[in-house]
Amino acid sequence: MGKERVAIIGSGNWGSAIAKLAGNNVKKHSDAFDDSRVPMWVFEEDYEGRKLTEIINTDHENKKYLPDVKFSENIVAVPDLLEAVKGATALVFVMPHQFLHKCLDQLEGKVEKNAKAISLIKGVGVEGSDIHVFADVIQDRLGISTSALSGANIANEVAIDRFSETTVGYRTEEEGQMWQKLFQTPHFKVQLIDDVAGVSLCGALKNIVAVAAGFIDGLEYGNNSKAAIMRIGLLEMKHFCQEFFKDVKEESFLQESAGVADVITSCLGGRNRKCAEAFVRQKKPFDELERDMLNGQKLQGIHTAKDVHIFLKARDRLGAYPLFDKVYNISWEGLPVEKLTEGL
Repeated sequence: MGKERVAIIGSGNWGSAIAKLAGNNVKKHSDAFDDSRVPMWVFEEDYEGRKLTEIINTDHENKKYLPDVKFSENIVAVPDLLEAVKGATALVFVMPHQFLHKCLDQLEGKVEKNAKAISLIKGVGVEGSDIHVFADVIQDRLGISTSALSGANIANEVAIDRFSETTVGYRTEEEGQMWQKLFQTPHFKVQLIDDVAGVSLCGALKNIVAVAAGFIDGLEYGNNSKAAIMRIGLLEMKHFCQEFFKDVKEESFLQESAGVADVITSCLGGRNRKCAEAFVRQKKPFDELERDMLNGQKLQGIHTAKDVHIFLKARDRLGAYPLFDKVYNISWEGLPVEKLTEGL
């Protein structure tokens, strides 16, 4: 069996942090991976008068999305998506979910038949009363086995080797071990579980909870209130997953980084919490806060809340998940943020 050829599809804050790990690990495990070149698809843009791909390939650093962190020289920024995945057998999808379908339109029928993929994308795909995790969307569209990675992973901390954990939900144990080898370091521990849906859903739904935690911070309600929001949010996540997805593992919520640990870190830090606090304090709309505060990154929690609302409405289940409902109504329907805790 030949060596795996890795391609990173996405180059934002998290994509760049993951590229740093992968670039180093393919050299460490050169028996399993082609270590000569790891292409990273970059949506081309100008930064400080230069093309972002030129900056990455010359300075070995993504100065816009992950400044002051160096890539190994085998990370190669490629602005053409099809060129980036050419010959790749291990595809790492790590981009805002808003861009996934456009990428899949280009990739359909163009990837290696023996390829496999992993989704690091946060969010859910909703069409009326149907809901899908993005690992399933990628697998169905491209016809390749697709795992999922999610956990308590603030990208900047992972990139500078602060101790962290993550969870890979795998399709087969062999694939899980391959992804573990690609990402794990002495400072970044990768746990494996046979639960693609649970890992994916935790990564999406925790962003709704983080928005609620940010509202609490903006209201200055204190630590007791925030802890309550985190507990209620984790329970709603668990109940939602178990109601609408078969075979989600109980341990994904309390034993894995993708569950409780990611809820904690997202409610203490991260972009969703930060923007939600600013929403309360500055009284500006979320699209303006995203533009002013996130340096080109995308806010995810409010959009996942909207997707979940559309799905629950189609299933006649509005009211079954009161915290999710409150985040949607405050974010999109003008409900006063002071109403957040009423009825929880």
